[in-house]
Amino acid sequence: METESEPYVRLATLRQLHQVVADLNTARSLADTLQTVADGIVAGLNYELACVNLVRPDGDLVVAAFAGSPAAEALITGRVGSRASWERRLAMGVAWGDLRFIPHTEGWVLIEDDVPQWHTEGPAPRFEDEWHPHDRLYAPMYASGSGRELLGVISVDRPRNGRHPGPWGQEALQMYASQSAIAISNARLRANMQRALVRLEREQQALRASEESFRQAFEYAPSGMAIAEMGGDQHGRLLRTNDALCRLLGRPASVMRRYSFADLVHPEDIGTLLRTSAEGGRAELRLGRRDGTYVWVSLRNSVVADTADGPRFLLTHVEDIEERKRHELQLAHRASHDALTGLPNSAELRSRLSARLCERPNATPEADYDTPYGHEHGFGFDAGPGAGGPYDHHVHTTAPAGGDIDDGTKGLAVLFCDLDGFKSINDRFGHHTGDAVLIEVARRLTTGVRDGDTVARLGGDEFVVLADGLGAADAADLAVRLRNAIIPPIRVDGRAVRVGASFGIGWAECGMTVEEVLNSADQRMYVEKRSRAKVHRRAG
Repeated sequence: METESEPYVRLATLRQLHQVVADLNTARSLADTLQTVADGIVAGLNYELACVNLVRPDGDLVVAAFAGSPAAEALITGRVGSRASWERRLAMGVAWGDLRFIPHTEGWVLIEDDVPQWHTEGPAPRFEDEWHPHDRLYAPMYASGSGRELLGVISVDRPRNGRHPGPWGQEALQMYASQSAIAISNARLRANMQRALVRLEREQQALRASEESFRQAFEYAPSGMAIAEMGGDQHGRLLRTNDALCRLLGRPASVMRRYSFADLVHPEDIGTLLRTSAEGGRAELRLGRRDGTYVWVSLRNSVVADTADGPRFLLTHVEDIEERKRHELQLAHRASHDALTGLPNSAELRSRLSARLCERPNATPEADYDTPYGHEHGFGFDAGPGAGGPYDHHVHTTAPAGGDIDDGTKGLAVLFCDLDGFKSINDRFGHHTGDAVLIEVARRLTTGVRDGDTVARLGGDEFVVLADGLGAADAADLAVRLRNAIIPPIRVDGRAVRVGASFGIGWAECGMTVEEVLNSADQRMYVEKRSRAKVHRRAG
């Protein structure tokens, strides 16, 4: 039965509860809010001790605030209790709504667990609802929403009236725990927002510094830099170029914005440019200067985004490699060309001839199939015996019929040339004169063939001519013209010397090896040389 004084006590408690709840929203930080929660228990709800245990990211609970005893506060603040131990406590005792009361008759089993605890000493209870020093009362704090996520637990000790809280006291504590959970969530949200704002400001400052650093690095880079559009109708158009690239190509920045690299690249290198990947792509190609010349450069691409979801741009680093490329080409030319005459050497001759031959024997034009890609000379594929069909993109090299009869077949003629009388020139006038003769013979052979034909020095005084698309009569006429070009006197150091030439005509044909082709032409050259020697002896 309610006494006359209880309504006044309840009204006073309600006013105190209203005040401490209001105080929860005045704290400026999460730490202040937690301490305000603990202080409100002691000041507003009339408990002697209050402890706020906050759930950490790892799930355990840490003593985050304490009120009512400076000695206890110093002893247990910051200590951690495991989540398992807390779950055990919240499952024990008597449920008062969301509150959990564990009387001293049950709580003795908790004395040795790892939850930090402190209680006020006092005499044993003398009546039924008197508070025992080892009684425990917990008020869980849950986040708002249907998930009831546990934010923490308020633990209280010894009401000032020394009695177990009645229904109104229980309701007041539960209500305060609910409001505390809201205040803690709001404090966390404010703290997160403040950290986010600070982080955003730092990121913006870093971005501004980064943009300035990029601008300076871009503008003052010693090698060429360019930014181009990606996607859309203007894909590839140059948006920005630095001074180094403008100087390299001899074009002002205002003019460069009219172009893309596809407009500036050498026609022979457009395929290389198109095959270059936008992200992390590399290419070595030639770019056109304003004066019409070309410069070898190395392009390196990377993709940059303007914003998180904004347009993407292509950043291209352009390095002048003209000197290195010239050196590489010189080395490659030296490796594949004769040092004396400048003609392709034996290795290069075999490479070019090998590119025209596959291993397919007895190839005939009728065995080839047309494909959507067409057939090109100079790209040999190892088709294998019996190959053919729509996937065989190699045009098989064929030869005219044997003998002097021209059957209309056009093939790759291999003219083996051996100089007559060269050894006597070397022996009589020395190697200097012999070298001059070889250089002049190389010049006359090169002048006497078509663009695209190959004149190579096989070694010593032996030369080989590869001439494609000739019939038997054409090859014979070419041999005569080249022999006649070699016969006229060659002047060296004021004297005139003469050499003759013997030619053997062989034919390259798929199914033959390079050595078989060269040996065939060589043998025919010796046959011709012996035949001419017999004629010369008869005439003598």
